[in-house]
Amino acid sequence: MSSSSKTTNNIITNSDDYKTTMAYGERALSLLKQLQSPAVPRNYEILYAFASSVNKALCDDLRAALETEGSFTETTAERLSATYFDKKGMEEQVDEVGSQVSQEMSDIMSVIAAASERTGFYGQSLQGVTNKLAAIESPQQLRTVLDELFESTNDMADYTDLLEKRLAKSKSQIDELQMSLELTRVESFTDELTGLTNRKRFDQSIKLKISEASETGEPLSLLMLDIDHFKMFNDLHGHQTGDQVIRLVAQTLKTNVKGRDTAARYGGEEFVIILPKTTISAALIVAEQIRIAVKSKELVKKSSNESIGHVTLSIGVANYRADESFEDLIERADESLYAAKQAGRNNVKSEDDLASGAVSTAKTGLSAA
Repeated sequence: MSSSSKTTNNIITNSDDYKTTMAYGERALSLLKQLQSPAVPRNYEILYAFASSVNKALCDDLRAALETEGSFTETTAERLSATYFDKKGMEEQVDEVGSQVSQEMSDIMSVIAAASERTGFYGQSLQGVTNKLAAIESPQQLRTVLDELFESTNDMADYTDLLEKRLAKSKSQIDELQMSLELTRVESFTDELTGLTNRKRFDQSIKLKISEASETGEPLSLLMLDIDHFKMFNDLHGHQTGDQVIRLVAQTLKTNVKGRDTAARYGGEEFVIILPKTTISAALIVAEQIRIAVKSKELVKKSSNESIGHVTLSIGVANYRADESFEDLIERADESLYAAKQAGRNNVKSEDDLASGAVSTAKTGLSAA
């Protein structure tokens, strides 16, 4: 390895060794295919480090996990990423981008100040030329003054050109920083396995939507969804297939929830959907559409192309009540979800079912299998 190599977050980078780094990249992609792992940045980062053998502890850890679990699971990926890779938090990344923006602004101000000073000198030069023109008595004197004017004007034109290029460069850098900040924001609010909104963002969104519903008086509904018998399914077919099930449900939610609605992964095999401006009767229709859509999809095990049946959901539906907290709304949706489980799973229950006494209101929470 050449002396110009360096290690960043346990990943080799070497601008002088294109072929080597490309080989590592191709090997990482090949491993993604072999392990049938989602090609998300985190998984690629781990497998690139493995392919490059830059971190022996990571390599040994990954081999042991593959031998034990037989696949590259979401749990393993999360653990390896947290153990071996330095990840900056949202606040730290925002602070870093903010610092860069401040430095860029300071540089721009300096450039503008210098330009202003140069413009002042140019103005003084023009005034001097004007005074000299008034005192010209011969062609030779006029030529000298015009040469001086030409030189000053050329100098100012060159400086203006440099200023334009510098400001264009600053604009480009600011645009890049803005994009970096936006990507950081999106990543911090996105569940990596499913691409849905994560729990952190959901907590923020539900509070905002409740505030809006409270102000406008418009209805707001919440769905809580749980994959039936997921633990048993996961234990029987393996964590990798379990991840495939979670992604299948998430993709179905993306297809059926659009516009102002928000679908999020609440945790594990649990999901939530916020439905603004939606009555409980309309929310029940959406829930039933999602339940049927998920049940209609046949799941095929990627490693063997074997059909392993269908996935079903239990769904609870609740409607926001004036002046209640978001915790109360979530709790009522949770109780409705448990009622759906108690009623035999693969069905939808609402708070109206609880009120009517049609089902048991006993509650164990979203962890019900």
